[in-house]
Amino acid sequence: MAKLKVTRANGEVSLHQISPAIEYAFELKWQAGIGKMLREHEQNTHLYWLAWECLRKDNVVVPVFGIEFMDTLGNVEIVDDEKKL
Repeated sequence: MAKLKVTRANGEVSLHQISPAIEYAFELKWQAGIGKMLREHEQNTHLYWLAWECLRKDNVVVPVFGIEFMDTLGNVEIVDDEKKL
């Protein structure tokens, strides 16, 4: 299963499993699967929303999804299970 590597603006790096619950929340929000949205729409907003949801699910206090949350991010990328921090 893929993971999300989130680098915060302060340099903190975390790795998050894209769990079935995260996938389900994504599908409810965007009305399409993650793969389809990333392939066909290629909007980084989808990755940023995944980062927001992953952080929230891991009990990290984050601003409401929007520009304030974006300001807390440095980089977001999908990595496979083999890639380490």
